[in-house]
Amino acid sequence: MTVLAHRTDTLTRDALAVLQPGFEGTTAPAWLLRRVGEGLTAVGLFGRNIASAEQLAALTERLRRERDDVLVAIDEEGGDVTRLEVQGGSSFPGNLALGAVDDTTLTREVARELGRRLAECGVNLNWAPSADVNSNPDNPVIGVRSFGADTALAARHTAAYVEGLQAAGVAACTKHFPGHGDTNVDSHHALPRIDVDLDTLQARELFPFKAAIEAGTKAVMSAHILVPALDPTRPATLSPQILTGLLRKELGYEGLIVTDGMEMNAIAGTYGIERGSVLAIAAGADAICVGGGLADEATVLRLRDALVAAVREGALPEERLADAAARVRALAEWTRRVRPDAPAEGGASGIGLTAARRALVVSGRAAPVVAPYVATLAPVANIAVGHETPWGVAAELAALVPGTEAGVYPAGAAAADILAAAGERTVVAVVRDAHRHPWMTEALDALVTARPDTVVVEMGVPRAEPRGALYVATHGASRVCGRAAAEVIAGARAS
Repeated sequence: MTVLAHRTDTLTRDALAVLQPGFEGTTAPAWLLRRVGEGLTAVGLFGRNIASAEQLAALTERLRRERDDVLVAIDEEGGDVTRLEVQGGSSFPGNLALGAVDDTTLTREVARELGRRLAECGVNLNWAPSADVNSNPDNPVIGVRSFGADTALAARHTAAYVEGLQAAGVAACTKHFPGHGDTNVDSHHALPRIDVDLDTLQARELFPFKAAIEAGTKAVMSAHILVPALDPTRPATLSPQILTGLLRKELGYEGLIVTDGMEMNAIAGTYGIERGSVLAIAAGADAICVGGGLADEATVLRLRDALVAAVREGALPEERLADAAARVRALAEWTRRVRPDAPAEGGASGIGLTAARRALVVSGRAAPVVAPYVATLAPVANIAVGHETPWGVAAELAALVPGTEAGVYPAGAAAADILAAAGERTVVAVVRDAHRHPWMTEALDALVTARPDTVVVEMGVPRAEPRGALYVATHGASRVCGRAAAEVIAGARAS
C-alpha cells in the first residue's frame, strides 16, 4: 500500500469513527454492517428501531459480530423521553419527578436500574442525563426533562444519575452543554439564544456540568444554542471557545464530546449538516450525532466524505480528526472492559413506580370516583419527547376503576366539549404544561367552575395553584407517573 493510499484509508476510518448515525428498521441493514466493518464505531438507536427487549438484544448482538466494541447509543432519559418503552410508556419517572423527591440515593438507584436494562439489551451509551437547569418555565423543549429550576438540586442529581448509570456499565452522556434551560425556542426548529452574563452562566448553567465531570461522566453532549457571552457568532456545538476553551481547558473535561443531532434545524437550517459537522469537529467535538431524521447510508457517506475533504483542503486539521476518532475508540474500549456493579438485591424492578409515587404532590379531597370520564387535554408533543409515546392516566385508571371512559382533546377544545361527553360522570381532567397553553388553561378553569368535583392531574411542570376537588401533580407523564396518579384517584387518598 502506498503512503497516499494508507493516509486515505486512515482518514476514511477516522471520519467513519466520529459518526453516530441512525438507521431505519428493527434489524441492522446490510449497509450499516458493512460500514461498521469499515470503521464506523458507533450507532444511534431511536424508537423506530425497537420492538421489544429481545429484538433489541438480537440487534445489538448482530452489530457486535462486526465489531465487538461498537458503541450502541440511545436517547433513553426515562420519563417522557423513552425509546426502550416507546409503545407503552416508561417504567421510570423522569428527571423532574426525581428532583421533586430530592433523594439522590433514589436517583442513583433509578439510573442504575435503567442502565441495567439498557446493558441487558446491549446498549452501552446513553444520551442522558439532561443537566439543564429549567430556569425558564416556558422552555418548550426541556421542562420535565430537567431535575428542576434550582441549580444545586440539578447538580447533585445529575451527578447521582451519572454514577448510577455508569455503575451499570453504560456510559452517561450529560447534556446539553453549556445549558439549554433558559431558552424559549426549540433547537429542533430554530437556533435558540441565551442572553445572560458570564457570572450567571458560571453560577447557574455550568454548575451541574461541573458536578457531572467530577462524577466521571464519560461523555458530554453539546447544545445547538447561541450564548453571546461565550461566543457571539457560533452556536455551542460549533464554537472552539465553548467546546475547547471552556469545556476542555477551563473545566478540565477529558471525555468524549458528542454533538446534539446535526439534522436539527438550528444547525441544518443555518450551516448545513456537512459544513456543520466539519466545524463541530474542528471546534472540539469528537462525535457527530445524526439519524433522528436522516437515517440512511447516503447521509453517512456525505458526512464521511465532507470530513475527509476538509482535511485534504486544510479546513480541518488531520490531527484534530485523529484525536476525535481516538476518543471515540477509547470510550468504545471502556465499554468493552467495564465490569458493572452487581445488581441490587430486591425491589430494583419496581424502583420506577416507587419513585413516581414519592414524586406526587396531592391536595384536596374527593369521594372515591365511580365510572369517571378522563378528559386528556393534549398539546402537540415536541420532537425530543416524540409523538408516538402514550401518556396520561386513562389506561391506568381504567385498570383500577371499572366503567372508566375517556376522550382526548387537542388544541382548541373547550370545557363544553368535555362536559357534553362526560354527562353526569366525575371528570378527571389531565393536563400537561397548562401554563404554556392558554387554550388548556381556559378550558380547565371553565371545567372547575362548572363542575367543582373535577379531579385535576397536572403531568407537566406544575405552575398553577392547585384546583379541583382533588389535585395531583405528577412531575412527568411517563406510564408509572400515570399509574401513581391513578392509584390516588381510585382510592381518593389525599396528602
